[in-house]
Amino acid sequence: MGTKLNLILFLFMGMVSLHGQTITCKPVDKQLFDQKMAVLQKLEAESYGDTIVAIGKSFLETPYVEKTLEVGEKETLVINLRGFDCTTFVENVLAFSHLLRNNEADFDAFVEKLETIRYRDGVLNGYPSRLHYFTEWIRNNNEKGMVKDMTPDLGGVELQKPINFMGTHRDLYPFLADDDNFGAMLEVEEGLANETLCILPQDGIQSQEHNIQNGDIIALATSIKGLDVTHTGFAIKVDGRLHLLHASSAGEVTITKEPLVDYLKKIKNNIGIIVARPL
Repeated sequence: MGTKLNLILFLFMGMVSLHGQTITCKPVDKQLFDQKMAVLQKLEAESYGDTIVAIGKSFLETPYVEKTLEVGEKETLVINLRGFDCTTFVENVLAFSHLLRNNEADFDAFVEKLETIRYRDGVLNGYPSRLHYFTEWIRNNNEKGMVKDMTPDLGGVELQKPINFMGTHRDLYPFLADDDNFGAMLEVEEGLANETLCILPQDGIQSQEHNIQNGDIIALATSIKGLDVTHTGFAIKVDGRLHLLHASSAGEVTITKEPLVDYLKKIKNNIGIIVARPL
């Protein structure tokens, strides 16, 4: 009864508390979820990676929207299937893939899975609990059994680099105007300073293409001071070559026209990739 009442309120208000967390979602997103699940349940794929690619391709031409999670004055679990940035594209595709794998199709399960993926240790506890840095996203989801960091196995090299871009660019993040949020993020960055990054350099990618599978998560590592990753998406094989299926800042969810190795050469400050395999 409580869940039904919450969903009725959700249809009118666009914000509701489910399972102790406040979610922000418009009625159209719930409708899009139901429509998407109806289509995806008919998917047939040979592997989990192929399933992930098929789900990702079902979002082709969905608009790219910056800062889709920066909503309101307080951190909520944002559900938005109308537009993605690169990270929310990966998170939503991964959440849908888990529902299919577990033979689940209800919205509550989707909400729970998205929270598990998006937040440190799977718990939304304010803005700093979101996995803002993608290397921490990979590391924490590795610990949760959601993905496996494959970069060391692909010949990745270790890199020691301070990750503190948010702390040194406070004005770029509206939620960091709050002193408590800012202080908590500084603590997060202090913890990240003890972690070593592992990156597959640009010049080593082509020789490893055969070991990267459809559906692997590809994160683009950067030389920008204080930052670990600038972009992310999914590996997809096209005519035997590795391409990137991603929410592109050029405008929409798309597949790179050129192989990944050529695509990366055009990106200033790119130093290689990090590869995580969904489990």
